[in-house]
Amino acid sequence: MKEIVIENIETIRDAAREFVSQIGDRRVFAFYGKMGAGKTTFIKAVCEELGVEDVITSPTFAIVNEYETGRLGEVPIYHFDFYRIKRIEEVYDMGYEEYFYSGSLCFIEWPELIEDILPEDAVRVSITEQDDGRRIVALTAEP
Repeated sequence: MKEIVIENIETIRDAAREFVSQIGDRRVFAFYGKMGAGKTTFIKAVCEELGVEDVITSPTFAIVNEYETGRLGEVPIYHFDFYRIKRIEEVYDMGYEEYFYSGSLCFIEWPELIEDILPEDAVRVSITEQDDGRRIVALTAEP
């Protein structure tokens, strides 16, 4: 398990850069953390490090946002927020497999609600807020 420390909002881009260096060939990242832990903010910084120039927001109502990296020939990045999912059938109906197995990077907020359909090789990313305001980003990947 790899841990990345975000000391404060001013150092988030450094933490995002370190995260990007850890991506390797993994494509699906499931972000766990309490409301307000910084999942969306961190995903935004990661996407910016990857060259996304679009406005990056939580896809709370849309369920999925698609971002172009601005790099010629690169596939899009998909950002999911399953917070408002009421039934797993909603995820089936949206065609989640086309996203998760597309070869594109997928960043998922609130994966607890779709745990049974996450790819086996999804990287679990937990973000926890410390008493002093720092955030610990812990990456766990199955072999």
